[in-house]
Amino acid sequence: MAVDGDAKKRRAALAALELVAHGSTIGVGTGSTVNFLIEALAANPGRVRRAVSSSEGSSARLRAAGVTVVDLNELTELGLYIDGADEANPARQLIKGGGGALTREKIIAAAARRFVCIVDDSKMVTTLGSYPLPIEVIPMARALVVRQLAGCGGRAVWRAGFVTDNGSDILDVHGLTITDPVALERELNQITGVVAVGLFAVRPADTLLIGTADGVQTG
Repeated sequence: MAVDGDAKKRRAALAALELVAHGSTIGVGTGSTVNFLIEALAANPGRVRRAVSSSEGSSARLRAAGVTVVDLNELTELGLYIDGADEANPARQLIKGGGGALTREKIIAAAARRFVCIVDDSKMVTTLGSYPLPIEVIPMARALVVRQLAGCGGRAVWRAGFVTDNGSDILDVHGLTITDPVALERELNQITGVVAVGLFAVRPADTLLIGTADGVQTG
């Protein structure tokens, strides 16, 4: 029997739930796979006492699931962050930001001792870049950043009509073959007007949970 993508995502999300200590405080990301995790939290009251959320959308879902959403600044430490990805490679380096929450996701990942990424196997690639790379930019710098990105070999497309929870714009960069994700992330971070880059390579995931037709693989 064929296993659809949602079923694979749910498998990865449920595997992540097993890593969550009862009554803990965790970081929760954004996206379709994370929504299955929040659904599982709703079915397991008390499993998570509090959560730091990477988006207003996830915050609303968490509150509906009975989880208290707190500000990261209220915490002295964060043990676990669970989030999805748009692409992942075997080194656990990621492209994130398809949902536009990359800046807050990057902040929570930096704060967490352990970052667990949940994906279905369609997100696994050998080389990052088939998925357009999201970059959050200050609105007044958008055209400037587009010109700078052209020099890096990428074709940046403004995600028109979309505004991040931080009030910024998103550029989706097409045509990149990312052979050195760490170097590219550092280079793009230096462009004036860039808020955050959807490459998670300097701080990759610590664990990948990959939902497949046969179960969950760990990377």
